[in-house]
Amino acid sequence: SALLSFAPDLIIVFGALSYFESPKLANALGKLVPSSALIGCSTAGEIAVDRVYDSSCIVTAIKFANTRVEAVTTEISGMADSFSAGERLGLALDHSNLSGVLLLGTGVAINGSALVAGLESALPKGVSISGGLAADAGAFKQTWTLGPAGNSDKHIVAVGFYGDKIQLSYGTFAGWEPFGPARKVTRCDGNVLYELDGASALEVYKRYLGDYAKDLPGSGLLFPFAMLNSEHEKHGIFRIILAVDENEGSLTLAGDIDPNGYLELMHSSTDKLINGAETAAQTAKKNHTQSPNESLAILVSCIGRKLVM
Repeated sequence: SALLSFAPDLIIVFGALSYFESPKLANALGKLVPSSALIGCSTAGEIAVDRVYDSSCIVTAIKFANTRVEAVTTEISGMADSFSAGERLGLALDHSNLSGVLLLGTGVAINGSALVAGLESALPKGVSISGGLAADAGAFKQTWTLGPAGNSDKHIVAVGFYGDKIQLSYGTFAGWEPFGPARKVTRCDGNVLYELDGASALEVYKRYLGDYAKDLPGSGLLFPFAMLNSEHEKHGIFRIILAVDENEGSLTLAGDIDPNGYLELMHSSTDKLINGAETAAQTAKKNHTQSPNESLAILVSCIGRKLVM
């Protein structure tokens, strides 16, 4: 086949849940190109060329002239294991001439910022980290990754890029705008928010959502939080909602919460999100110090953007 004759160094797979719920795809790719590093994850839509698909599978095969790649994986035992899981991945990667890491995590029972912090703590200074969390079309029940351990709903995967011939850059921009007052975080634990201004975080959030509240946690993707520090200063960090707990009156966010900070609700529109994506692309291009002969852009988009649009 064309893939076999191409002999890629790296294969990246993004696809709908059905492609990951059985080992058929992973086994087929492993047999076809056994020498290729293989990573991927389930999605809430697959991006290719100039559009987003649903219920499809996008396989990207990459061959490098001078760059070595290495894929590693570790099992994550739950949200509290997020930092340690990232740390284990960082230690598993060979650090010699490591230039960058692409990280793909599960999309449930995980603390995204702790995962990245753990990975960063175990890597040499200056190594770039990019990536995202897997999805299950917005159900928030079971997501999948693909890596050295095959298909798994419990593994975090990463690929390291080695050498000084590869040039890596990234850009990010949200396209969301704040509404309503900033609320003081009065009780949280890691990425679980219990109280805002001394009141139940879930009840405060529901009051803002109105009719959307009945569709939680899914509708929470339309209204993420912006994090402000103790001085009400913004630093461009946003948190989407992964889960709600009616009994505790809490919200589980996709990353750690500043216990001394403030949270501000955000909303957006199609135009603002498109402009934000354009800004991110321009930033990634600007951060390239020289124009490469050949390049690849990997797009990671929050499902909240898709739902708004």
